[in-house]
Amino acid sequence: MATNYRAEHINFYVTDFDTAYHAILGRLALTKFMAILHYAYLVLKMPLPARVLSLWTNLSIAYAYETESLALAEATDPSIQMASVVIEAKTTSADDMEIPEPP
Repeated sequence: MATNYRAEHINFYVTDFDTAYHAILGRLALTKFMAILHYAYLVLKMPLPARVLSLWTNLSIAYAYETESLALAEATDPSIQMASVVIEAKTTSADDMEIPEPP
């Protein structure tokens, strides 16, 4: 319907990584569209001339992507890896930690 149409230009970056979101809009873009996010219901609402547009997501798909993103973040987080190295160093005997002399 032509009366329920709106076009806005926004700048955004395209990145090459998997994430739970297809697009990440900043506060300026959300303000430009007068959009309201509701994280508990996973819905984005924005006013249109004739009605309110509601963009919903599938909870199970969003949860699966979020779980995958969290696993990736934990695997690449150096502080988590460093903690496991410190724990391993504390449980390893001093003899096993000696660096052998080259022949």
